[in-house]
Amino acid sequence: MPEVHHPPAPPLRESGTDDPVRESMRRLPRVFDLPLTLLTGRPHAGQRRTRYTPTRHLLNALLSVAAGVAVGASATAAGGWVLLLLLPGWAMTLHGARNLRMMIYHQCAHLNMWGRPRRDVLLGRLVAALLMVQDFGSYSAEHVGDHHALHHMTLRDPTVQAFLVSLELRPGMTRRQMWRRVLGKCASPLFHARFLAARVRSHVHGAPPAWRAGTLAAAAAAAGAATWLHLWIPVLVAWVFPMTVPYQVSNVLRLCVKHTFPQPGPAVRRGREYFAGLTNAIFLGEAAPAPDLPPVRRAAAWVRWWCRMLLVHFPARYLVLTGDTVVHDYHHRAPMSRDWANYLFAREEDHRRARPGRPPYRHVWGLVAAVDLVFDSLRTADPAEYHPDRLAEVSRRHLFAAFED
Repeated sequence: MPEVHHPPAPPLRESGTDDPVRESMRRLPRVFDLPLTLLTGRPHAGQRRTRYTPTRHLLNALLSVAAGVAVGASATAAGGWVLLLLLPGWAMTLHGARNLRMMIYHQCAHLNMWGRPRRDVLLGRLVAALLMVQDFGSYSAEHVGDHHALHHMTLRDPTVQAFLVSLELRPGMTRRQMWRRVLGKCASPLFHARFLAARVRSHVHGAPPAWRAGTLAAAAAAAGAATWLHLWIPVLVAWVFPMTVPYQVSNVLRLCVKHTFPQPGPAVRRGREYFAGLTNAIFLGEAAPAPDLPPVRRAAAWVRWWCRMLLVHFPARYLVLTGDTVVHDYHHRAPMSRDWANYLFAREEDHRRARPGRPPYRHVWGLVAAVDLVFDSLRTADPAEYHPDRLAEVSRRHLFAAFED
């Protein structure tokens, strides 16, 4: 059998005190400091902290959803060239919904949104009903019990189950094979139909009877209002569409960068170093052009840099790696941090402290590089340990809902 050539893995760097990529962006005027920090996911050295609160994140997400639905519905009603506004409308809706799911709902599952269990549980259940995702109670139990525990990145972990069953990825597959499999799933109507059905099933079956009845009653009332007011087309275009195919594509891509797979070997799989090594930050952007380039080349380099930042890295940040997902490694080191709302600055400050006995932070630049990193880790993972047949030994719950982890 001919030898298969695998391209080198993307660079996984330890997060030093001053990152040359982020620091190069300080050549721009200071007005760009905060926007670039929010886009890249990393503050520059010495940048003053901008304060955020959990309530502010919640309101921003709800406002994004409301504005997106309003823009989409208005564009649908107006028709003509105004239909071009559907794209930003869908983007705002998806961005807000993903922030509700990946940040607000997630923190509620840890009872860490406001640190008040009753309020956190109530909000978590409302978000689950709005987005039609896995019931809050079952998600919280699985997420904390299987994902944030000794079962992290084992067959008990819903993330691993989603890779092996829903995406049908296997150890030993090449990076190209994995990309083709994932992109094929994202383009498959059957995959999306099964995904949507699993979302509804995991929500309805897991919810308490009162919440299940309330959710069904609210859905029936919304359907009745849409019928009475002849609003079905705006509802389907402005809400249902972005919350199905684009939402689920974003989910799949996010899953593909969450955690690397442990490598085969006799290493003891416990302790801070081991668990920290399975999660890294994902920063988005690239180094700004050097100031010593000739004038014409420098101008061309800046045009190219702005185009890639706005057309490549910004969509990846706004639609896939929303909220605190760029620094998910900080969450796994401090899952109950009360400073989670200031995630970018909290992570930066934590890694700069470099406390003894704490493993160093690591990061990769770019969404594609981050996916390649995870795919390469699965390619070289133990095929016996991560064989799908072994899933019969564990409880396979809500396989498509595992994307919601």
